[in-house]
Amino acid sequence: MSGVDYSRCYHQGIRVANLDQAMTELGSSLGVTWCEVQERTQQVWTPQDGEQTIPLRFTYSSEGPQHIELLEGAPGSIWDGRQNPGLHHVGVWSEDVAGQTQALVAAGWTLTMAQAPPDKGYGAFTYVQPPSGLIVELVWSALKPMFDRWFAGGPLG
Repeated sequence: MSGVDYSRCYHQGIRVANLDQAMTELGSSLGVTWCEVQERTQQVWTPQDGEQTIPLRFTYSSEGPQHIELLEGAPGSIWDGRQNPGLHHVGVWSEDVAGQTQALVAAGWTLTMAQAPPDKGYGAFTYVQPPSGLIVELVWSALKPMFDRWFAGGPLG
């Protein structure tokens, strides 16, 4: 399981400085509607800073199968779009986030972030990056029904 099945890609993550403004700008221009905005603190682990909690506002386009994820992160965080807004990552469903992450790291990719530290199994998602630069978010496929409900207008989680 060394590769990523890109046919399972379901979103593009875009960092923005102002979530509400980006929703307005992109919604009508791209013909998409937005899921209910989520405001939460996200537990993450990074190799540089270890475990931390990052405030995050985000939403997805309701329309798919390729969804747009807009992320407004705290200043200085991995999701901060104030300095470098735009496409940040692509999200791909994975049955085995830990196994796939380990295989990609063994193949020369870098683990840039995970929901949990490696010694705790990485959690439900990781960000992995090859030397050429594209960040791929591996997301545990067991979460898909929860996201499908949100895309259809229901609550997330």
